[in-house]
Amino acid sequence: MQEAIPAIAAAQAAGALPVAVAVRNVGMDFDGVPAVKDASFDLPRGKFLTILGPSGSGKTTLLRMIAGFQTPTAGEIFINGEAVSAVPPHRRSIGMVFQKLALFPHMTAAENVAFPLKMRRRDARTIPERVDRYLDLVKLGGYGGRRIHELSGGQQQRVAIARALVFEPDLLLLDEPLAALDRKLREEMQLEFRRIQRELGVTTINVTHDQREALVVSDEIIVMDKGEIQQIARPAITYRQPHNAFVANFIGVTNFLSGTVREVQGGLVSLVHGDLEIRGTTGDPQSPPKVGGTASGAIRAEQIRIAGDAGRLSELNMVIGGVVSDAIFEGERVVYEVTVAALGGAVLRVFDHDPEGHSQHEIGSKVVLGWNARDVLVFA
Repeated sequence: MQEAIPAIAAAQAAGALPVAVAVRNVGMDFDGVPAVKDASFDLPRGKFLTILGPSGSGKTTLLRMIAGFQTPTAGEIFINGEAVSAVPPHRRSIGMVFQKLALFPHMTAAENVAFPLKMRRRDARTIPERVDRYLDLVKLGGYGGRRIHELSGGQQQRVAIARALVFEPDLLLLDEPLAALDRKLREEMQLEFRRIQRELGVTTINVTHDQREALVVSDEIIVMDKGEIQQIARPAITYRQPHNAFVANFIGVTNFLSGTVREVQGGLVSLVHGDLEIRGTTGDPQSPPKVGGTASGAIRAEQIRIAGDAGRLSELNMVIGGVVSDAIFEGERVVYEVTVAALGGAVLRVFDHDPEGHSQHEIGSKVVLGWNARDVLVFA
C-alpha cells in the first residue's frame, strides 16, 4: 500500500494536478462475500468524479469506505496523501449529501446550514455572514428564515448542499441525493451541482445509477459491476469507447448483434450471423475477438439510420430491411423497434432525433436500416 505515496508524488512532480483521493487495491467483504474487489484510482483535486453502476455493483460501499463509515478489508485509501483507514469519519474533512437529506425539521434553513459550523466551534460572529453566502451560492438568498417543511424538494436539496459545503471541506461526497426527485427537477439539480462544484472547485465524488447524471456532471466516470471497476474515463470516452460489453450495454441504448468471427484484420472484425456479414471494429484492443469464436457487435440506437427506401442510405456500409414493430413518440425523438428477419427476427431499437423533419413510420410498415462499420464495436 505504501507505494501509493511515491506514485502520487511522481505524478505531481510531472505537473499533474495534486491528488486529493487515492484508492489503492481496496476491497470489502461481507461475511466472505466480496462487495468491492481490488479497486484502485486517483482523483485529482478540484475534479468531479461519478461512480456509476447498477444496484449491488459496490459503488455505495466504495463511497462509504472513503467517508470512513466502513473499513476496507484490503487495501488503503489516501486523502490528501494521508492514509485514512484508521481515521474516524468526523476527523475527515468531508461534506456529505445523502438521498435522505437528514435536515433538522425544527430548524430554519439558515440554522441547518449553520449547524456544522457550530459543531466545529467556529467564531459565532462570522457564522451568519458565512451562512448567507452559502445560501446565496445555492440560490436560496432570502429563504434562510423558512422551516424545512416550507421548502420544496429542490429547495431542501439546496439547503443540504449548502450545509455540506459551508465548512469548506476538502472533499464532497454525494450518495444518490437526486434519486427521489422528479425527472425535470432532477435534471435541473444536476446542472446546479455542476455549477456549484465548478464555482467552488471542491473535489467531489458522486454515486448514482443514473447514466445521464453521470455524463452531465462529471469530469471522470468510474463504471462498476459486481464489485469491480469496469472502466475509468472521461464521459465522452465512456460513452463512445466503452471498454467492454457491460459498459456498452449499461450506458445508453445499445443493440447487440451476435455472430461467429470470420476475420480479424488490424482493428477490423467481420462477424457472420446466418447468411449476413456484420463488420465492425474491435471494442477492447486488449482482448480482441478470435477467428472462429463468438462475439457481439454493439451499436447504439442513435447510430442506426432509418428510411423508407434503401436509396436514402446508399452511402452507409450496412443496409438491411426490417418491419416496424413499435414507434414511441418522446417529443424530441421517436424510438422505433424494428424486427429484422435477416438477423433471425432480432428487434433493433432506433432513434430518430428529427421527428418534425421526417415522416413517421407506422407500425407494420417496411423500412430500411443502415449504419457504418465504424459504429459497431465488437466484443469477444
